[in-house]
Amino acid sequence: MPVKTIAWENDSLVILDQTRLPAEERYVVLETVADVHRAILRLEVRGAPVIGVAAALGLYLAVRHGTFPTYDSLKNALRQAGKYLASSRPTAVNLTWALERMTAVVEGMPEAVPEAVKRALLDEALAIMARDREDCRAIGRHGQALLADGSAVLTHCNAGGLATVDYGTALGVVYAALEAGKKIRVFADETRPLLQGSRLTAWELQKSGVPVTLICDDMAAAVMARGLVDCVVTGADRIAANGDAANKIGTYGLAVLAREHGLPFYVAAPLSSFDFGLPSGEGIPIEERDSDEVRCFRGVLTAPPGVDVFNPAFDVTPHRYITAFVTERGVIRPPFGAALKELSGR
Repeated sequence: MPVKTIAWENDSLVILDQTRLPAEERYVVLETVADVHRAILRLEVRGAPVIGVAAALGLYLAVRHGTFPTYDSLKNALRQAGKYLASSRPTAVNLTWALERMTAVVEGMPEAVPEAVKRALLDEALAIMARDREDCRAIGRHGQALLADGSAVLTHCNAGGLATVDYGTALGVVYAALEAGKKIRVFADETRPLLQGSRLTAWELQKSGVPVTLICDDMAAAVMARGLVDCVVTGADRIAANGDAANKIGTYGLAVLAREHGLPFYVAAPLSSFDFGLPSGEGIPIEERDSDEVRCFRGVLTAPPGVDVFNPAFDVTPHRYITAFVTERGVIRPPFGAALKELSGR
């Protein structure tokens, strides 16, 4: 990434405020757990992997300056902060995965003094950040083999450096292919209603020097019918044990279109996005967001005032439409059952 998405600098959590892109590159310092909750809820920081990192650091911020006479008092404060952060966005499992990793650190130190627990929490949060960097590059290395030289990739929403610490999942596959010397072009859906594709993906790719063509969401079928793209690559916010995958609203439709046009549909995601406790996508909680995100754009009314709105932030793509998953441990192809069961055991 030519810019940083999230960083721990000078004992502070710093994020790029993505609500202001592409017009302004503005960095914000988050000093409290409430700041982190608000930033995740308002999509100032967004993307399943990076909100996990933000939540982990937010949990540390929740207790950093607190005075705790006992281990139990610190543990209780962390439990409450964890519930608070988990409520910010319910669909992306990376958030709860990161919080559970942080909680496990605390539970493993029952005899430690509070200051030692705090230090261990920060170390774990920074380890989660470092792991994201490593995982995304591994996803890229495995995924780039799926792209032939000269390929055109269609993607949806933003699963690039802006959705991770600095490299991306779906776009990490593209970046790795380019680093391998291949010529790759990207078609980016605008991704209604908040335009993460046009505001974020197109901006990120253009800034990185990657050839990108922006299209409206309803142009995807025409682009496929004309033979302008060779495959679809998206990220995912939560993947069930059978391979059903939740991602930004509109992803399911792209998977159906890809099947109709004989195009492979790849999902690039780290293992932290897999929820092996859910048998199928029917159990994935789908976040519904404010109606004004559809009625308006940046304060400008674009629909009749008061009109009813249905605004789910995600949809679930059944596993039968997914050609393969690209993870940090390699490419997983159907039938997914045995392979995913093996991964869950690890």
